[in-house]
Amino acid sequence: MHDAPPTHSPVRPEPLAHGLKQRHLTMLGLGGVIGAGLFVGSGAGIAVAGPAVVVSYLIAGVLAMLVMRMLGEMSAAMPASGSFSVHAERALGRWAGFSVGWLYWFMLVVVLAVEATAAAQIAHGWVPAVDQWLWVLLFMVVFTVANLTAVKNFGEFEFWFAALKVTAIVAFLVLGLLAVLGVLPDTDPVGLTNLTGRGGFLPNGWDGVVSGVLTVVFAFGGLEVVTIAAAETDDPARAVGRAVRSAVVRILFFYVGSMLVIVTVLPWTAQQAGLSPYVKVLDSIGVPSAGQIMNIVVFVALLSALNANLYGSSRMVFSLAERGEAPRGLLKVSGGQGRGVPRRAVLASVAFGFVSVLLNLGWPDTVFLYMLNSVGAVLLFVWGLIAASQLRLRRRLEREAPGALELRMWCFPWLTWATLAGLVGVLLLMLTDDAARPQVLWSAGATALVLLVAGARELRARA
Repeated sequence: MHDAPPTHSPVRPEPLAHGLKQRHLTMLGLGGVIGAGLFVGSGAGIAVAGPAVVVSYLIAGVLAMLVMRMLGEMSAAMPASGSFSVHAERALGRWAGFSVGWLYWFMLVVVLAVEATAAAQIAHGWVPAVDQWLWVLLFMVVFTVANLTAVKNFGEFEFWFAALKVTAIVAFLVLGLLAVLGVLPDTDPVGLTNLTGRGGFLPNGWDGVVSGVLTVVFAFGGLEVVTIAAAETDDPARAVGRAVRSAVVRILFFYVGSMLVIVTVLPWTAQQAGLSPYVKVLDSIGVPSAGQIMNIVVFVALLSALNANLYGSSRMVFSLAERGEAPRGLLKVSGGQGRGVPRRAVLASVAFGFVSVLLNLGWPDTVFLYMLNSVGAVLLFVWGLIAASQLRLRRRLEREAPGALELRMWCFPWLTWATLAGLVGVLLLMLTDDAARPQVLWSAGATALVLLVAGARELRARA
């Protein structure tokens, strides 16, 4: 086991191109976390928490915001393509960087299959003549090509995808507010009837709020890609600081604001898990073809997440290879016009992604379900290691390189400890929930396996 390098030493130059602009990173931060989990999955949170789902989203959003602030602090001080994996290695040792890096990579390539399959289902509904598997193949090929070319192509894809999602959310908030005020044609002021009626604001008590947190917290996953992408900008430290500052509060506003509009316009009992509450609201206020409009938005959200996951997984495995934690052959980058793209790392991630897609199409309720459960709680483990790393690195940076702390975590170390306690609390609550328990247990098993491999590598290195 080697000691983590001192934080004041310069980060080893990486052969990745600096093709991303500030606008790419800012929009990636804003739109990267707005996905199908919000547009469709929020219905499940409303079903268990009622109007108090607003509180559930607020709690989960604050937790995500604190994690991103910590990650932003470390990434601004020490930008690297491996982001939190590099930080964990520096703070806690090689075992931590190895473990969190591979767990995150595995999570991205498995979730990628869900996104590709869901997008294919929507496209198949529009064009039934084209089989679902052909749509999956088309999406995978298109985004593989996009990620094999210059990184600015990934940035442009994500910029316009995110712009559409943000525009859709803003339009929804405006229409919803007008409906609440009774300004739209054929609408009357709603008032607080739907917030206080049908069991009140807390129809299922605080237990419902807690269940809502368990349902919605994973919808905030995806913000981490911003700090990975920052390494491919001209000024990583400043770029990640700006992106984190602009993203976290606005995303919290989008999520909590959307939920407040939904439960104010319609009774919470009108929502159903698995059906988009956005469609219900738009239908109720007379927006024509609301279902198809939201289908388009969800479709774009899924493709955006697919693109971002391919990018994030390739950069993570590239960073692992750079530190000797993955095959060195993955360090090969492209030359020419598409210079600086880790094409072998992209292809390795895509290859496993294709395997995941095939398992999802062929064995969705057996083999792939076990894989999906094995990454179900990995995001919380990753967030926990981010917090633990920040606790160690902040002290070291204050001693050795205080000028690097351009972005600081609030109320350090108390809010960091509070965030860690919150993450542990969510995991313990998941263990008491029959639906969430398998995810925690399978994810714990996957984490234990990776830790065993990391431990074996450490012992071999010592020997």
